[in-house]
Amino acid sequence: MAFRIRAARTSDLAALYEMAKLTGGGFTNLPPDKPALIAKLERSAAAFGRIDDTLGEDLFVLVLENTETGQVRGTCQIFSLVGMSAPFYSYRIGTLTQHSKELARTFRADMLTLSTDLEGTSEVGGLFLHPHERAGGLGMLIARSRYLFIKQHRARFADTTIAELRGLIDESGGSPFWDGVAGRFFGMSFQEADEFNAINGHQFIADLMPKHPVYVAMLSEAARAAIGLPHPSGRAAMRMLEGEGFTADGYVDIFDGGPTMRVRTDRIRSIADARAVTIASVTPNEAPRAIVACGQLQDFVATWGCVDGGTIDPEAAKTLGIGAGDEILVAPQ
Repeated sequence: MAFRIRAARTSDLAALYEMAKLTGGGFTNLPPDKPALIAKLERSAAAFGRIDDTLGEDLFVLVLENTETGQVRGTCQIFSLVGMSAPFYSYRIGTLTQHSKELARTFRADMLTLSTDLEGTSEVGGLFLHPHERAGGLGMLIARSRYLFIKQHRARFADTTIAELRGLIDESGGSPFWDGVAGRFFGMSFQEADEFNAINGHQFIADLMPKHPVYVAMLSEAARAAIGLPHPSGRAAMRMLEGEGFTADGYVDIFDGGPTMRVRTDRIRSIADARAVTIASVTPNEAPRAIVACGQLQDFVATWGCVDGGTIDPEAAKTLGIGAGDEILVAPQ
């Protein structure tokens, strides 16, 4: 059974909507709301259709397709530039140190400070794989195909890339972090705020969020424990990000406290290690499996394949629609 990554189309709406209903909340980039998803697909189509090879506020939506059935079984997104037309908020974790001569003691307090430090970066996100397909390295295919797309279109992306991981959500769909911090000011549940943000954007954060720092010690135990921890379903994604060179260096999501990870774009392992190869022949070979990609913008496709020198295995060549003389990008597993 062959799978490939390709550009999303408007005809993928129904499949994306069905997957969005399976996310379980807290997944802002894939809301179970058809108008919001239509808007994303339209924005993505405009990005794929933009000819000038420059940095802009683009959104690229990619999907995982079963080439035998035509079914869409996963998706991911790449934002080329965040925080330009609207603020991109995070909480920055810091420490305030104070000393008392009289008590001969030094006090250190952890603090959360509302920040827009990450404005002007690129972001990878919106990764979701259908529960029935979570085997065979398909999650890694989706994740790493984003970096090959960035390498293919490097001028369209910033010098730093970030990834926000969903934070802890309890059995009732609530967020301990939201309840302990922002929920006290907004008068709405985490689910209500998350859905509103996914559909309408987060300008309401700028309007209502308190601008003063929050002392971590004043939060509930549950809220403190959630700071910087990914949702259990996101632990594998965090490990993959770490494998690509991303680090969590003190920024967390303002909604659920999940970690925000970042890396210099050119140091992402899949980008740094990818090599261009011109296909000489389509022949079975014993090379280790690798991520193989080709094509520009809406013609971009990626899959698993075996490439030995200028030789590519027949299944990968068929999945990508390539042959002798075509150029591919190869990122080793």
